[in-house]
Amino acid sequence: MNTHHEIRDAINILSNAFSPLECHIVAARKSSFSFTVVNQSGIAKHTQRLYPGQYSRSNLQQVIDKAKQAISS
Repeated sequence: MNTHHEIRDAINILSNAFSPLECHIVAARKSSFSFTVVNQSGIAKHTQRLYPGQYSRSNLQQVIDKAKQAISS
């Protein structure tokens, strides 16, 4: 799978992972992108930049778990 497809898949997974919070994808560049999780009031609860290797299917769940843990803290 090439990088473009991995990024597209990761964005789709992240967009659905934090419901009912919203996940905004920002600053997509070449082979990396940032995501920001926003609550219902529009307040950013977590933001993170992902680089190659972090958004592969095997590592993406770890990213999601750490983000959820940071949000609940």
